[in-house]
Amino acid sequence: MSDHRHYDLVIVGAGSGNTIVDERFEDFRVAVIDKGPFGGTCLNRGCIPSKMYVLPADTATAARRGEALGVPAEVGPADWARIRDRVVGRVDEQAEEGRRGREEADHIDVYRGTARFTGPLELAVDVDGEVTRVTADQLVLASGTRPVVPDIPGLEEAGYETSDTVMRLDALPRRLGVVGGGYVGSELAHVFASYGSQVVQVEAGEHLLGDQDVDVARHFTAAADERWDVRLGTEVTEVSGGAGEPTTLHLDDGSTVEVDVLLLAIGRRPNSDLLDLAHGGVDVDDAGRIVVDEHQRASAAGVWSLGDASSDVPLKHVANQDARVVQHNVLRALTDGAGDTAGWKVSDHHAVPQAVFTHPQVARVGLTEAEAREEHGDDVVVGRHDVADIAYGWALAGELDGDGEATGFVKLVALRSTGRLVGAHLVAPVASVLVQPLVMAMAHDLPVAGLARSMYWIHPALTEVVENALVSLESALADPDDAA
Repeated sequence: MSDHRHYDLVIVGAGSGNTIVDERFEDFRVAVIDKGPFGGTCLNRGCIPSKMYVLPADTATAARRGEALGVPAEVGPADWARIRDRVVGRVDEQAEEGRRGREEADHIDVYRGTARFTGPLELAVDVDGEVTRVTADQLVLASGTRPVVPDIPGLEEAGYETSDTVMRLDALPRRLGVVGGGYVGSELAHVFASYGSQVVQVEAGEHLLGDQDVDVARHFTAAADERWDVRLGTEVTEVSGGAGEPTTLHLDDGSTVEVDVLLLAIGRRPNSDLLDLAHGGVDVDDAGRIVVDEHQRASAAGVWSLGDASSDVPLKHVANQDARVVQHNVLRALTDGAGDTAGWKVSDHHAVPQAVFTHPQVARVGLTEAEAREEHGDDVVVGRHDVADIAYGWALAGELDGDGEATGFVKLVALRSTGRLVGAHLVAPVASVLVQPLVMAMAHDLPVAGLARSMYWIHPALTEVVENALVSLESALADPDDAA
């Protein structure tokens, strides 16, 4: 190692971990270590660029459905280069600004490389082959995740993309194969299908979005299957071709699919295995996530973790909340010592919402009906209301599915014994917005009784579907003869 540098605080990861350092840390020596661009997965390869791709996809989808509203429109293949350059230009600029801001600060050193533990609170930091020994009083691990790449014969030879790379393709693929039916694969299938690619999505489970409530998963799967080729209960056993030639996916049902680009979207894994955590005394769970307590402290003294590195809910808003907890507690540890935890913040992962920006959108918070029944049995009560049955549903006549019903519904799950909401599930236009009052109800433990009538709901607006779902749930809770 070339030299030794000691810091008050070292942060591994320039995503949410980088947000910890504000003006209150100006009297401390800080190091930020990350080989990739500043901003982490969310800014560079995840939620922000993907939603920038989703907007033109939604626009193209709406235009194609204009005929049902009396506005016929023709939509050709998207101008991929213009869309890509708009997205990449914006996120790259933000990443560069974030890096410059840290490098220009007198009390912060930026290491654009990798780190691994060589002892307690001690790292070997490798920047282009030059290794520096770095030690710290407090150390934050915000190292994130990377895409899972399955062991499929022929995959490496044929070549593939992941969500880390597919948004920077040189050209729009004529045929895209998507392996995986979760939120990443489904969002990107929507994007490329909307842009004009022929998409085939392969999913081993019986539905897309299999971690959603089963009614939502079924509804979305049916909607997706009308727009692109969905192969369920199927796995890829072999991949052949590539290297400038079409790629052939060999499926376990004996069929084959020929594509020009293959996208792997079967999940992400923590980067903890790259850090030699055992040398630092840092424990991980069976999934490779860093084990933390309610204060976000890891098993080793002076070590903290946040976001995807330690959370089983890999969402940016969770990572941001973790970062606020770590920020407060690390500052207290640096100024007052780590012995007294009075006044430290505690992580609260109750009522964490999530959304899938497909078409239609999907959102949820809390337990699915199946999870609630497994945990609470016959105490579970369900209320539901369809978008088709509110006034604004008439305005969505262009959003008709094969059954002639306006796309979407709100489904609520509560406990009869408490009268409280334990889950909310939406598949509807702007579901990511509609879910928020239900998140608030769960976060503040509000009783369902009277919730719908405690405020005005604009008529005729889409929010009335939430209002009426609450009314339905309240009626079910009030009826002692209603079957769970």
